[in-house]
Amino acid sequence: MVEPEHQQPRRLTRRTLLLGGTAALATAGYAAQDPLERWWRRANHRERPRTDGALDHPGAEWVGASSANWRWADRPADYTVDRIVVHVVEGSYGDALRVFRDPLHEAAAHYVVRKDGHIAQTVRELDVAFHSGNRKFNERSVGIEHEGYVDRPGDFTDAMYAASARLAADICARHSIPVDRTHIVAHSEVPGTDHTDPGPHWDWDRYLRLVRAAAG
Repeated sequence: MVEPEHQQPRRLTRRTLLLGGTAALATAGYAAQDPLERWWRRANHRERPRTDGALDHPGAEWVGASSANWRWADRPADYTVDRIVVHVVEGSYGDALRVFRDPLHEAAAHYVVRKDGHIAQTVRELDVAFHSGNRKFNERSVGIEHEGYVDRPGDFTDAMYAASARLAADICARHSIPVDRTHIVAHSEVPGTDHTDPGPHWDWDRYLRLVRAAAG
């Protein structure tokens, strides 16, 4: 399941930084984290136009998460995307979409995959979803949730594996992410997390084989 990004200032977006100027930069500590040149480029970067309901993965259904559960960004212009994080909901597809729409939940992943292979996109890949519990990992990753429970191997259906693999291959192609276990990781492997998903029943060999096949 996704994990709140507790260390993330809730609505510290590029727009906030531009309006707040150097005071906002100093308060957030960003100037110390990134070279001045990079932040100058970000401050002067024209954000790509947004269209309500636009999809990054063809065939997905748009079910937008609450804006409290993700942060406006312009990836990869401001953050390089080089990881995919695999999650399991510990509940149903509907449960995931419901809590992602709840502004009090403080978390959302970019995608949710249902047992029958249907996919919902809830946050644009451009933006930083609060899904891993680690701010830096959130900035560099795309999160994929899967319906089911970690202790129920039967929840991970053929249709789910196939659809998720096509989605992961599509993400890897867009962001030039290598298809391997260094770059496609479990939520449990994110530094600082106490989550266990996707758990011992997730077949990593099968999944990576399917992702590679989908990538052609």
